[in-house]
Amino acid sequence: MSLAMNREVFVTCAVTGSGDTTGKSEKVPITPAEIAGAAIEAAKAGAAVVHCHVRDPMTGKPSRDPALFREVTDRIREAETDVVLNLTAGMGGDLTLGSVEKPLPPATAGTDMAGATERLAHIAECLPEICTLDCGTMNFGEGDYVMTNTPAMLRAMAEGMKRLGVRPEIEAFDTGHLWFAKQLASEGVIEGPTLVQLCMGVPWGAPDDLRTFLAMVDAVPPDWTWSAFSIGRHAIPFVAAAVLAGGNVRVGLEDNLYLSKGVFATNAQLVERAVSLIEGMGATVIGPAAVREKLALTKRAPR
Repeated sequence: MSLAMNREVFVTCAVTGSGDTTGKSEKVPITPAEIAGAAIEAAKAGAAVVHCHVRDPMTGKPSRDPALFREVTDRIREAETDVVLNLTAGMGGDLTLGSVEKPLPPATAGTDMAGATERLAHIAECLPEICTLDCGTMNFGEGDYVMTNTPAMLRAMAEGMKRLGVRPEIEAFDTGHLWFAKQLASEGVIEGPTLVQLCMGVPWGAPDDLRTFLAMVDAVPPDWTWSAFSIGRHAIPFVAAAVLAGGNVRVGLEDNLYLSKGVFATNAQLVERAVSLIEGMGATVIGPAAVREKLALTKRAPR
């Protein structure tokens, strides 16, 4: 393994996610206006990319309503602050089994299974520069919930992204996800420049110890661009780990609610902390124009 520190780093901010975090911190954005505002503040703080989910404005629960995504997208694009827009395409693969004794039928609460076209409806509506492709199925947290992404579903979604001209960001939660992503790339289903996000420490994917992290890094092809994050208290240490291993970084309230023990953060504060750490290591934080050049992205104007 040959590792070299990355000297030109871009920061992604994952501003809200779909987890049950809105009741834990009032700083987690919920409405489209709040999500877009948090994304713009993160960009002003130094994030080149913002990764956005949407939530039901009344309940705070995760949503895949194209109208909510469209409002977030329009607000970000109409702002004076430039940023690369990355929307989730992970919703619609949520399966919660009935119980350990009677797994079928699936539980209504927590199950949201949709076809490939429906899962990409908001991507077709908003045409972000990047959208995520969760490259595998896994137990995700506790209980009977399974994040479900079959090979056939992933091929169909990746083909749909290619037709739309949207760059997939491969979300890899374990080494097998990278294995399948490389298969899709070899088939031409995913076209370069290829972008991958290494998702560390999410139960029950790849743990965020350094040996496992370096195994994940070693599995990334040398011509791919990669970024990494961990969750919770290891989120900020992983900024340094990713840069030292040659990658880019992700922070944000999707992954970590705290600036320090007991102190709730905003997205902008987490970006500021990451930027300070990166620059303190002697690297340069690059902006959205440099990311577009690196990943062959085309900036989209407001519609």
